[in-house]
Amino acid sequence: MPDESPRITVDEVSKVATLARLILTDEELSTATAELSAMLDHFADIDGLDLDGIEPMMQPTPLANVMRDDVVGVTLNREEVLSQAPLAEDGRFRVPPIVGIEE
Repeated sequence: MPDESPRITVDEVSKVATLARLILTDEELSTATAELSAMLDHFADIDGLDLDGIEPMMQPTPLANVMRDDVVGVTLNREEVLSQAPLAEDGRFRVPPIVGIEE
């Protein structure tokens, strides 16, 4: 007889939601519990597969880096570009500081 108890309880999902600082309604909590339980059931199905002799893979399709030669080309004139900036300093654009960091 298969185990019919849920893999994860509403209380466990509520605790994880609290730790993640999520506020869930009762309906959202119920939906999340059902969805997480279904995912755990699927993971259990995967765990039940006989994978002896199967080599683990990192990527399902081969990856290849596309490289090209680094060739110097025509660029914009630095002084001309910086002359159009609202603020420039030491040959670079000057931008406002990050919020919360005092100058």
